[in-house]
Formats: sequence, C-alpha cells, structure tokens
Amino acid sequence: MAEQPLHEHTLGNGLRVVVCEDHVVPLAAVNIWYAVGSRHEQTGVDGKSRTGLAHLFEHLMFQGSANVAEGEHAALMESAGATFNASTSFERTNYYETVPVSHLPLALWLEADRMGTLPAALTQANLDNQRDVVKNERRQRYDNQPYGTAFERLCRLTFPPGHPYAHTPIGSMEDLDATTIEDCVEFFRTWYAPGNAVLSVVGDVDPEAVIEMAERYFGCIPPGPPAPPARPGDLEPLTEVRLEEVDEEVPSPAYFAMLPLPSDGGPEIEAAELAVEILGGGTGSRLYDRMVRRDQIATEVWTGVTRMVDGPSLALVEAVGPDPARIAEVLDEELAAFAEHGPTEDETARATAQAERGLLERTETVTGLANALSGNATQFGDPARTFTAAERAAAVTAEEIRDAARRWLAPGARTALSYGGAR
Repeated sequence: MAEQPLHEHTLGNGLRVVVCEDHVVPLAAVNIWYAVGSRHEQTGVDGKSRTGLAHLFEHLMFQGSANVAEGEHAALMESAGATFNASTSFERTNYYETVPVSHLPLALWLEADRMGTLPAALTQANLDNQRDVVKNERRQRYDNQPYGTAFERLCRLTFPPGHPYAHTPIGSMEDLDATTIEDCVEFFRTWYAPGNAVLSVVGDVDPEAVIEMAERYFGCIPPGPPAPPARPGDLEPLTEVRLEEVDEEVPSPAYFAMLPLPSDGGPEIEAAELAVEILGGGTGSRLYDRMVRRDQIATEVWTGVTRMVDGPSLALVEAVGPDPARIAEVLDEELAAFAEHGPTEDETARATAQAERGLLERTETVTGLANALSGNATQFGDPARTFTAAERAAAVTAEEIRDAARRWLAPGARTALSYGGAR
C-alpha cells in the first residue's frame, strides 16, 4: 500500500490526533481507540473481580453523556446517514463512525462529549439495562452456541489463573452482576482519559480544519491521571498437551487446539501467522488436504490467529470429526512434518499473497484505514506503520516460516479441547 501523508497533532491534554486525506468520496471516518481492554480488568485483586467491564463499557458509552440524552447518540448518527459501532478486545476498545463530510463536526462533538462527561449520564437504570444486554449477548453468542465457549475454555487452559489474558472480553455472569455504578465511574476515570486515546480522521477533509475541530471539541477535556501500568502478560512456554474433555451437547465431535505465538510488533509474528495459514487456512491448506480429503477424519478444518501486543499471540485450530483423538494424532504428524521440511515455494507464495490481499482489503475504505491508523498509533506509537504491513508480509521467506513453525508450532505443546458429540 502506497504511503499517504499523515498529519499528526497532540493536544495539551494528551489526546493524539491523526488525519489522512482521501478525496475519492465525500465521507469522513472518525475512529477513536482507547488503550483499554479485558486485559486491564481486575481479576481477583483484593478479592475483587470485574471481568467483562471493558465490554460493558462499550455499551454504556452509547447511553448518553452530559449533553446527549439516552438514545440520542444513535438517533443523531442515523439521521446524518452515518454508519457507526464499537468493539472491544483483550487490549483495546474502539468507537467509530463514517459520516458525510458535512456532519464531521457532529461526529467529533458526540465523541468528545462522551469522552469528557459520560459519568454525568450514568444511572443505575441504564447500567442495569446494558448489563442485561451483555448477559443476553453472552447467552446467545457463547453459552447457547455449539462450541461457543471453546475460545474462553482454551484461554483458561493456556494462561494461569489471574493472568490478564486468562479471561475473554465477554466476562462472567457473576462479575457482570457484581458491577456497580462506582466500578464504572472508577473504570472511566482510570482508562477513558484523553492521554489514553488516539483519534484518527480519514476522508475528504482539510487536515488543518480537522485539527482545529479536535482542539475545539476535545481540548477542554481534563487530561486525567496517567493510565496505570498493565500487568505483565508473559507466559511460560508450553511443554505438553493440556487436554480438557468437554461434556456438552454439540452437533458433532470436534477437536480444538490453542498454540501461543510471538507477540505482535516483531518480525517473528509475520512468519508464524503465515505458517498457521499454510497449515489450515482454507481448502488448499495442509490440514484440510490431510484430514478432510485424504484421511477423511474431519468434515471441517479451520485455523486463525489472534494477535496480541502485550502478551503472546494465539493460534487456534478447529477440526470437526468423529474421532478427536485421531485428529490430534494427525495434527501432531503434520506439525512435525512442517517443522522438518518447511513450506514449499508455492505454499509460501500463496500464503504471502493472501496476507497482502487481506491487509490491503482492510485499509481500502476510509473506515478501515482510520481503524488501522488508530491501531498502529495506539499499540506501536506509529500510525504510518499501517502502510508497510503488506510489505512485511511479502518479505517473509520460506526459511523464516519453517523456523517459526519449529519454534512455535511444535507437536505436543498446546492446550486442547475434545468434544465428544451429541448424546
């Protein structure tokens, strides 16, 4: 991706602003990343656990602020013809909207009002309402879905109790029930300060005008206290297979595995993710060819990577088939063969091309580019890193992929779940 000029400015309260011009269509994408996610939540500190609070807060941020009534944020955005949403992960929470450029001042004002004044509108009624929304989301997407808690279970198996990555952003029902107004206010004042955020604006805009608007709407927000240091996310290497037998009603037996990978930001993660792609990324992958086509021990095989900056990234392997134990054996055989011989030329070329295409597709719209700029500024301090992502993937060699497989995808070193199937 060709690098585009960026205009950066830091407000006196610490808010970092990144602006990128794109005059193809008369739209503006606004994206704010806050450096807070589920890894920053309390888990047993002084006997208090508040998992799920970061994700709950994502919902509360749409419930009004000092100058915006409950439901008015969404109503104003919809009347402006905007698309808008938010998301929470282990390491960050982001809020975003794409608006006709004429409505950019409205979008910035709304974001500034909730950044500066959310507690003014935080009531027990909207806390109770949004807590119920999140609990229902947990039931629908996790607890009542076949294999829905697999990722959560694997995180608990992979990380020791109390580790910042041992729980997932959805949180537990018990902790959600225990959350109080006081918890929410403390969380807001700790993590939703301007100095813990990056605002990116991409689109048909004048950078100087955007920076002036940022100063006007956000500049009066007090800086707040510095964010406390995050707990260490280090993990001791796995030296065995930690297996959990899951006794749940599911459509078919299945085997799930998690393998820690290097943290995001260094050259190793590029090679490790490409290795995972060659192993199980689609119908042309090694695991699909072996398990589905040749041995016919699985009907579905999938792999994916969750990148982390402050802890290990995670590779996930899923295979649905009647004999999970046999799937585990074949997985070890394929991991061992890959570590010994590495990828072929064709596999390397295909995987790097797919990675390049995926990175470019994620930044081809003003919405995607604004998100990438905020992410790279928040996690690596460098929004321009966005423009070299495809190059980093393309530069990985077959030897580097083989070395990454030897180090990170060793057979017999993972956590795993075995689902027995419907009874």
